[in-house]
Amino acid sequence: MAYNPSSRSCSYDSFCLLFITFISPYFFLAKAQAASHCRTSCGAIPINYPFGLDDGCGSPYYRHVLVCSDSGVLQLRTPSGRYQVRSISYSDPHMIVTDPFMWKCQDGHHFRATRPFSLDTNTRLTLSSQNDFLFFNCSEERVIVEPKPIFCERFPDRCDSTCDSASYLCRHLPGCGAASGGRSCCSYFPKATESLRLMLKYCASYTSVYWRINGGNAPEDLVPEYGIRVDFEIPVTTDCLQCQDMKKGGGRCGFDTQSQNFLCLCNQRSNVTTYCNDHSSSRHSKAGIIAGTVTGVSAAGAIGIGAGLWCWKKVRASAPVTCGVHSNENRLF
Repeated sequence: MAYNPSSRSCSYDSFCLLFITFISPYFFLAKAQAASHCRTSCGAIPINYPFGLDDGCGSPYYRHVLVCSDSGVLQLRTPSGRYQVRSISYSDPHMIVTDPFMWKCQDGHHFRATRPFSLDTNTRLTLSSQNDFLFFNCSEERVIVEPKPIFCERFPDRCDSTCDSASYLCRHLPGCGAASGGRSCCSYFPKATESLRLMLKYCASYTSVYWRINGGNAPEDLVPEYGIRVDFEIPVTTDCLQCQDMKKGGGRCGFDTQSQNFLCLCNQRSNVTTYCNDHSSSRHSKAGIIAGTVTGVSAAGAIGIGAGLWCWKKVRASAPVTCGVHSNENRLF
C-alpha cells in the first residue's frame, strides 16, 4: 500500500487536538492553583494567622507545624509525633490536642505503652500552665509521691520535685467517678521534656487534663477535660497589620519560602512586600511562594508541556498538507 503523507499529518493533528482538549487544561489548572490563596480551614477548624497549612502562609515561626489530612483532620506536628487538634482559639491563643496513647477512663488498670509529649523549641508553642499531668502506679522508690502541701512545708527546697498524691483530680478523675479505683495516682507538671521522660520511665502511664473555661471567670466555671492545652504567641508586626487592613487591600500575612522575609499575599497572582494596594512595592510570583497542594496537577502540566512541544515539532516537520487539504484555514501553526 502506498504511503499517504496526508494521513500522517492528519494523525498528528488529531493528537494535537486531544492535547489541547484534555491535557492543556490541567496545565492551566496547575498555574491557577499555584497562585491561589492559602487554605483558611481544615475540616471545621479555621486556620488564621499565625498559622498556615501551605508553605509560605502565616508566620515562619509556625512553618510546617500544622498538617491537614485528606479526610479533613487537623494535626499538630511535634518531635514526639502527630496529634489531632480538637480546637484553636485565637482570642485566647491556644489549641487543644489529644494524644491517643494517653490513659483514658475506659482503660481501667490496663496501661499501654505511651510516649512523652514534647514541643519543638524552635516554635513559639508552650505547654499551658492550665494542664495537669496525672501519673499512675509510679515507683515510690524513684518518684517522690507525697501530698504536696505537707511535703512542701517540710521540704521547701524539694517542693517542685513532688508528684502530688493529694491532687483533686486524682480523687475526681473526669468521667471516672469519685474514686481512682485502686490506681496509684499523683499530679506533676513537667517543666521540660526530659523530666516527663523520666517520670514515664518509673510510672505505668499518664494522662493530661486541662481546665476549660465554661462561661465566666470564677473558679467554679472551670471544668476539667482530657486533652493537652498548647499556648501560642501571635507575632504582631506593622507589616502584617498593614497587609490585613481592608482599606489597603485586605491581604494575608505570609513569608518568602527561601528568605523567610515578610510577604503580603494578595488576591492577584502576585505578592508584595508591603500591602496589596501599594503598587510601588516590589512584587513576587505567588507560584514560588505557596506550594504543597498541586503536586499531581503540576505533574500533569509538565507532561502536557512536553507533549505539546513534541506535537509542535512533529507538525512543523511534516508535509504542509493537513488531512489532505492544503489551505490557510486548517493549519494549526
